[in-house]
Amino acid sequence: MSECSMTQDLPEAKVPTMVSKFAILSQVGEPLNAELAASINYLTSHQLQEQVILETAMKYQTPSNCASLRVPTVNSSIWSYRGRDIKTGEVKLQRILSLLASGVTAFARSVDTSSLSEVQQDALALMCNAHFQINCFRKSAIRHVLNPKFAGLCLSTNVQPPNYLFGEEARSSKTSQRLWGY
Repeated sequence: MSECSMTQDLPEAKVPTMVSKFAILSQVGEPLNAELAASINYLTSHQLQEQVILETAMKYQTPSNCASLRVPTVNSSIWSYRGRDIKTGEVKLQRILSLLASGVTAFARSVDTSSLSEVQQDALALMCNAHFQINCFRKSAIRHVLNPKFAGLCLSTNVQPPNYLFGEEARSSKTSQRLWGY
């Protein structure tokens, strides 16, 4: 039995008042509806059928007016210099981002924008920030192979361009040579 499943089934201990200031705050919220919770637990712990996931995601393609929700590709000038193992990881991250973008789109299409609740606003912000953070992670995974002068392109404070991970300017072969230090 894994450590995760052993701790998952333990009841939460009541912290005595006298030592409560030393207790680690629980990072769990109020319980959800039992059926919804069971569905979430199943979906987050099981590999789903690839064909069903692809068909579902295709129903929620990125809206034409949400350019930053697109999954930016790695600039070809950078892609050609990356090793096979890095490319494999990058392709997996692009797939995850694509599924997340479809999820954001499905959520956005399911809400009434004239009465967006605070919870819905929070959900949208959290999902969109996850999208941004994954793109930042993609850049940081490449940083070690770039010319140190261009490491700034990998900063998470940069605005994420919609089409190419490192922006349009990194597309030229002259810029590519500078990125790699040639």
